[in-house]
Amino acid sequence: MDKCSELADVTERCTQTDDEDELSTMKLHINETLTSVGQYFSHMINLALIQEIKNLVKQLETCDSLHGLESAIHRLFSLTKEGSRLCSLVAQEGAVVALFRVCRQDCLRGLYPSALRTLAAVCSAEEGVYQLEKVDGILCLTDILTDESQSEACRAEAAAVIAQITSPHLTFTQHLSSFIENMEEIVTALLKLCLEASSAEVFLLASAALANITFLDTLSCEMLLQMDAVKILLSASSDKQRVNSSYARDQIVTILANMSILDQCSSEIVHEDGVQVLIEMLSEKSSTGILADVSACERVQQKSAVTVARLSRDPEFAEAAIKCNCIPRLIQLCRSPDERHSSEAVLVACLAALRRLATLQPEGLADADFEQLVKPRLVDSFLLCSNMEESFV
Repeated sequence: MDKCSELADVTERCTQTDDEDELSTMKLHINETLTSVGQYFSHMINLALIQEIKNLVKQLETCDSLHGLESAIHRLFSLTKEGSRLCSLVAQEGAVVALFRVCRQDCLRGLYPSALRTLAAVCSAEEGVYQLEKVDGILCLTDILTDESQSEACRAEAAAVIAQITSPHLTFTQHLSSFIENMEEIVTALLKLCLEASSAEVFLLASAALANITFLDTLSCEMLLQMDAVKILLSASSDKQRVNSSYARDQIVTILANMSILDQCSSEIVHEDGVQVLIEMLSEKSSTGILADVSACERVQQKSAVTVARLSRDPEFAEAAIKCNCIPRLIQLCRSPDERHSSEAVLVACLAALRRLATLQPEGLADADFEQLVKPRLVDSFLLCSNMEESFV
């Protein structure tokens, strides 16, 4: 209040003088005072938010009413939507501990989905992941995922937490030591959820978690191969009830791309007619034109090309890809910017895949395609294609 009064006084004095030097000094003073007022105001808001979070956490810890608990969880979730700073504050004030306490009480099963949804949001902040590990949150999530008596909605929300804490975009998840200990159970449960998913949303959450896990440890890819994941995922890709968006296909092809480092993966994909699925993914297009949708399509195209390039080290796969007319599609993607959404990442992946296949069947390319897309250095072909006009095609 003192700073506000000081600001009012200085402003009033500005209206009572015409002296330029004095006005310049006063303006400087006003700027400094405004900065101080802003800092005090931010601090006051911060204290108010912390107090509200503390009250909500206390409500979770002491309330006997289901309605009261549900209200506190809903309010915490609303706060997390205000950004990462709020997520950090929520985690720092004990919300992760309180929410997992809810998820460990059988009599509160009806609150598990909303509590897990809030946990997923809180764990977008580093402090949330740290607190989750501290209270053995991985073990609790594993118990929920592997409990057949839990509702599908509940297991899907647990999968969402797993997807959040294993996101490859986060730099602070590598200390999840307990995750490796429970990984086989988690992977098994997530794959089962993908297989039995009753909706596209459930499949997306479960497959996103699996996709992220395959970035963490190659052991997960070996597990998935042994669990017939290739068959399950390729089958799902043609099921519109489970897979109806580029986002879901992005998860499927991410898993396949990461599994493709294993030698046994190529024969599995060939035997399950996965070559055709990968080539269809090279034609992924957005029907909306929305930027996020277009980006998802680009990722599907890029990862399918990467998978083709990796698996083409196996002559059986390469032969199947050539028979499915993969080479003409790759050439089209290289030469036509519109076909690849003008994506440079897709272009690089397609050039790599084309070159791998061309070593086995160079006669499958026209002379111009071979001379421009295969024979030069990769960077030279890239520069040629990235500067190519649509009319050239």
